[in-house]
Amino acid sequence: MVGGFLFFRCRSDVSGLSYCSTLGLVNAGAFKDRGIERMKKGDDEGAIADFERAIEINPKEADAFYNMGLIKGEIRDYKSALTFMNKADAIRPNEKYKRRIGEYKSEIERLERERLERERLERIENITADYNKAIEIDPQDADAYNNRGFAKNKSGDYQGAIADFNKALAINPQDYAAYTNRGIAKRNLGDDRGGCADFKKAVSLGDQGTAQWLNSEVGAWCRNMR
Repeated sequence: MVGGFLFFRCRSDVSGLSYCSTLGLVNAGAFKDRGIERMKKGDDEGAIADFERAIEINPKEADAFYNMGLIKGEIRDYKSALTFMNKADAIRPNEKYKRRIGEYKSEIERLERERLERERLERIENITADYNKAIEIDPQDADAYNNRGFAKNKSGDYQGAIADFNKALAINPQDYAAYTNRGIAKRNLGDDRGGCADFKKAVSLGDQGTAQWLNSEVGAWCRNMR
């Protein structure tokens, strides 16, 4: 102790880490710095170990959390990356951290949308397979064609959907649901006039739901089409 100040005997080893013998502790910044060097060399596993050690020594080492987030982001573990970035920003608010937080949130949302879309398409595929079996058993099952067409329309196979609705109507020309569904598929292909004609035919056959739509403000375009 000199003049009220405590001095430590510190040194660095060959790995670049700094030791302060009085405390018997390793400098957190040294682990962080070596972790950054390991990141540059592509040694993510070693870098993570160093950043974790830096955080263990100093839980306020914002840059260690930041770099952990970068590594997690590179391997598309965006939820972990976001957690680390939020911790870094909570310790030391920084626009650099906030930009990464925004990026990772966007990626998480994108992956969630993709997951939901895959699940939706898988459900449609399973439903379509069920109707394929039903049609094999009874090729004159108009409802099976209509329902398979509905599933195809949902999946984006509009031409395939129209083909199924045509088959349903060939079997049962009074099936107003098939007309309405075919009208929707036609509109999905940009054929508003053909879609409108099918909607009006469905109404003429007793489709009350389509009739309400046709008489509404949103259905005026079709109601007034000649």
